[in-house]
Amino acid sequence: MKMSLINLIKRAAAVLMFAPAVAMAAGAALHLDKAPVSTDPAALQHGAKLFVNYCLNCHGASYVRYNQLQNIGLSEQAIKDNLLFTGEKTGDLMKIAMLPAEGKQWFGAAPPDLSVIARSRASGDGSGADWLYTYLRQFYRDPQRPTGWNNVIFANVGMPHAFWELQGEQRANITENADGTKTIALELVKPGKLSVEEYDKAVADLVSFLVWMGEPVAEKRKTIGTFVLIFLAGLFVLSYALKKNYWKDIH
Repeated sequence: MKMSLINLIKRAAAVLMFAPAVAMAAGAALHLDKAPVSTDPAALQHGAKLFVNYCLNCHGASYVRYNQLQNIGLSEQAIKDNLLFTGEKTGDLMKIAMLPAEGKQWFGAAPPDLSVIARSRASGDGSGADWLYTYLRQFYRDPQRPTGWNNVIFANVGMPHAFWELQGEQRANITENADGTKTIALELVKPGKLSVEEYDKAVADLVSFLVWMGEPVAEKRKTIGTFVLIFLAGLFVLSYALKKNYWKDIH
């Protein structure tokens, strides 16, 4: 009985280990566009503005505080004037009032926290930034969906198209292939406030900000890493010179 239980646990562990790989193999391969991620402060500030105005109503960023945005060049006063609307303080976390249960009731699933979404979405098909950049540009009108929207790379998504006023409305032209798969080509049928190029740039800025939120100290870490490598290289040279001098009478 004891051995049977152990074998059962081992089999369950094996199934859980390989289940994601099986699921990925069974799904259709995704084509992800390369995200033009930027660390330019102006791009990050624009992305922060888009995030607060369009995303923060439903999605929180509960691991990030408003005053951390000073690291992308915003002053505390600029944060107060442009990014705080309901009495928050600059030291507060970027949370939302909506409860997860309410989000599940309204959208079918609770909107995820976006603090590390750019890192959690990374896969073999591309980086998390590539997935987000593609996803936010591939919404299309679908009257069959409760929200009236669908998405090419996230079929039957519960999220409505929050940026439709900026992008406009796209229509999906679906072609049935001989092998039983479908090809979806999007056509812009109602222009938005932004041109296609301007909208792509806006999405790139937003994705850049989401990438920054996932690791706000990334640039500092890279700088420190560079100096550490330079230090180690110098230390190696000095250590080698010391070794040569120490052993010169023996060799």
